[in-house]
Amino acid sequence: MPLAAGERDLRLDLFRGLALWLIFLDHIPSNVVSWLTIRNFGFSDATEIFVFISGYTAAYVYGRTMRERGFVVAGARILRRAWQVYVAHIFLFCIYMAEIAYVSRSFENPLYAEEMGVFDFLRQPDVTLIQALLLKFKPANMDVLPLYITLLAAFPPFVWLLLRRPTLALVGTVGLYAAALELDINLPSYPSGHWAFNPFAWQLLFGFGAWCALGGAERIGPFVRSRTAVVLAVLYLLAAFLVVLTWYVPAWTPIVPTKIAEWMYPIDKTNLDGLRVAHFFALAVLTVRFVPADWPGLRSPWLRPAVICGQHSLEIFCLGVFLAFAAHFVMVEVSDGIPIQIVVSVMGIVLMIAAAALMAWYKAIEGRSRGSRSAPPRTDPAGSPP
Repeated sequence: MPLAAGERDLRLDLFRGLALWLIFLDHIPSNVVSWLTIRNFGFSDATEIFVFISGYTAAYVYGRTMRERGFVVAGARILRRAWQVYVAHIFLFCIYMAEIAYVSRSFENPLYAEEMGVFDFLRQPDVTLIQALLLKFKPANMDVLPLYITLLAAFPPFVWLLLRRPTLALVGTVGLYAAALELDINLPSYPSGHWAFNPFAWQLLFGFGAWCALGGAERIGPFVRSRTAVVLAVLYLLAAFLVVLTWYVPAWTPIVPTKIAEWMYPIDKTNLDGLRVAHFFALAVLTVRFVPADWPGLRSPWLRPAVICGQHSLEIFCLGVFLAFAAHFVMVEVSDGIPIQIVVSVMGIVLMIAAAALMAWYKAIEGRSRGSRSAPPRTDPAGSPP
């Protein structure tokens, strides 16, 4: 059922907020609570959710701007948003490095620097800082924002093409993905290697999300909601779950035939393996089928915490990076027992919710202040991009 004009699609905020929680839990090493995240039940994880929704919301917001005000204005706004995310990334990098350096020196434990991938920064801060400004040096848990910055920087011409030749735009993003896999195209990283999230591959989900936002969802809607699609999605998810079980129970390894295993492995996250893409699509089919846009549960107070976190995704993601390292520090220096793992995981999510609620409160106050002087702004159905 389509949303009423001006109504916000809370599904985007809900699943983006849940993805932020899952990313936080996955960033805590040796965390028993992370066994509840979706990466332990299939091939994909929360990153696919986050990237797809980011592309969807970006296209919805800036596509409308491009229709109404043209390529130059919309392109300028997209690049401004890319710059804002870049500034947030650099700010996060500086604080994150200070946090790790302080803990490493105060507790005389160099393992923190090695585990977080910042040993080169502590040894050569001048060179490493320049590489960080160029998005080539990325400590552990800081790979998502550079990916998003890169995708946003290349987004204006893609939106322009989407509005005029959506099929050609979709074919182009699939073709670039195939070329990245076939030719092993990626961006270099410092001090060695390549980006952990290959932007030439991950643009597939970002671009597909944008295509869905600008009319593609209506085109494939009948098939996605069909019984055939639902059955295929369920079967694929079950098969993926059985394969994942063999990773943790060696006795069940024969479940996967040798020839299939040779074809399947490795399931590469860096280059967004096709099995990961299919797993995400299967999850999306079930989501569309069982969580419609007018589902009353979206306004439930039980889901409200995830929704407000999704509405402030950039800030909450940055906070989650800090909290993940803080949780790791507590587990190393205090205790790594299961009770402590549960406590730091729950406290981290509670702090993320509290921060999002505080930002929502400030936004409401500012909105009422502006409303007392002028007409209230129009509500964005998709929300602002992360």
